[in-house]
Amino acid sequence: MPTVDIDPDELRDLTGREEKGDEELKDDLFGLGLEFEGRTEGGAFELEFAPDRLDRLSVEGVARSLRYQYGDARGVHVPSTNDADWTIEVDESVPDERPYVTGAVIRDVDLDDEALESLIQLQEKLHATMGRKRAKGAIGIHDLTMLKGSPATEGNPTIEYVGLEPDEDTFVPLDSDREMSPAEVLEEHGTGQTYADLVSEYERYPAIYDDLGLFSFPPVINGRRTEVSTDSRDLFVEMTGTDQWTIDKMLNIVCYALAGRGATLEEVTVEYPDHEIVRPDLSTKTKTVAHDRIETILGIDLDPDEVIDLAERSGLEAEKDEDDDGDLVYEVTVPPYRVDVLHPLDIIDDLGRAYGFNDLEPRYPDVGTVGGRHERSRLERSVREQLVGLGFEDLLNFHMINEAANYERLDVEPGTDVYGAGEPATIKEPYSEDFTMLRTWVTPSLLMVLERNTHRAYPQDLAEIGFTAEVDDSENTGVAEHRRVGAVLASHEAGYEDAKARLQALCRRFDVDLETPPTDHPTFISGRTASVVIDGDEVGVIGEVHPKVLVEHDLEVPVAGFEFDLAALR
Repeated sequence: MPTVDIDPDELRDLTGREEKGDEELKDDLFGLGLEFEGRTEGGAFELEFAPDRLDRLSVEGVARSLRYQYGDARGVHVPSTNDADWTIEVDESVPDERPYVTGAVIRDVDLDDEALESLIQLQEKLHATMGRKRAKGAIGIHDLTMLKGSPATEGNPTIEYVGLEPDEDTFVPLDSDREMSPAEVLEEHGTGQTYADLVSEYERYPAIYDDLGLFSFPPVINGRRTEVSTDSRDLFVEMTGTDQWTIDKMLNIVCYALAGRGATLEEVTVEYPDHEIVRPDLSTKTKTVAHDRIETILGIDLDPDEVIDLAERSGLEAEKDEDDDGDLVYEVTVPPYRVDVLHPLDIIDDLGRAYGFNDLEPRYPDVGTVGGRHERSRLERSVREQLVGLGFEDLLNFHMINEAANYERLDVEPGTDVYGAGEPATIKEPYSEDFTMLRTWVTPSLLMVLERNTHRAYPQDLAEIGFTAEVDDSENTGVAEHRRVGAVLASHEAGYEDAKARLQALCRRFDVDLETPPTDHPTFISGRTASVVIDGDEVGVIGEVHPKVLVEHDLEVPVAGFEFDLAALR
């Protein structure tokens, strides 16, 4: 879990609770779900936080939550913003891979050493979490006085978000004392080397200009000219990314943190080639929550005024209403910095924390069932024991994989009628290129294990009973889920007969009829491949792995294997 460093003295100052001792503060923080992990060398609290509450990545955000918990603040607070004087103009040359930008002007902020350190920590924590290590969103914070032009003399100064050739221009990046082109930054600068993979494949690099020239190379590094220090009083915050919603929400969190220190927020106009927006977007959203569901989830009786009070003490606002059936519901207003509220249960969790989870009285559930092992679990356990008895080593692999590993490396065409070629259930915004979909069969995972174990002695006989999934419109969820038995034998003498002998022994143990009629499958050698037919149903495939698949996995010994649906052994 992520941690954030919070100075307890600064926390007392921002909450106005100077009388709070360290131990009492720890208890109050635990009530928010922030667990004390120790102290830094400087004496700051190291707090483990739930990654959904990104508004608590700074001391300002934690202090705001504590003020609500103490009852010193109530309801939804939306800071006021001054009208836009600055404009970000988005040029058509901006790379398609990173087309979005947002921004805000922050005025009259008092940045002492502690405040500056908190701002830097918030920036880096947002990069690591919501920004997906800057890949999805990156933050640039600049000293506004170092940008060319001011509203008082120039009227409406504009900065430009553009795309430029790797060696087209130069600037002095942070932590450097010489002019460098973006390409040189990626090759020679420490920070540039760290984040080079984010932009190195772009034909044109993202860049931000003012009238004096290039001052920001997102998402890699800012220019030294606009570096923020404790002397800075007015700031320009810009964020670029692959998704407008993400960078807008990151901006809201930063704006609220700085507003918590008394800063004034000023809007920025963002002019895209085909439309215009004004940021920051501090609009609220609403969620409908039923009174009965609140009581059912929390297990307590509440009157409507208590619910409204708990909502206000959570930094929310609730108004009573009725649904179409006349039942009591609440229209709950959610503030702009809350990126985690996606479902009514998120609201109920806030209400429970405001009530105090420790104050809830435990009770036995009003059901008469007795726990026991599920039939599927018993079958899995029995099959696993038999596989181990047949000489296989039991494995547990990740359920997620990528398209190349699941299809291409096994010579399987997605969407065809061969075993394992089902349409994948993909991840819309994957965290890693290695895990972009749920696997459609187990064999790719087993071959990947063999690939990683080429330095170990043979034979290697591996088996797994694992989860697979594929898109299926006939299912209520749109995805069909399966448990499948997969096994491979790797040795200098491994062959079809060895795999079939083990499969036959397994089927005899569960008293099912096995047939293996010849078939073709691109992963296996033609003439050495068969369908697995159990009790008359075709449920899998068995065969010797094709040489080109072996070469793709750097395997120098023959491999035979089989895979079929676990449910066939019932």
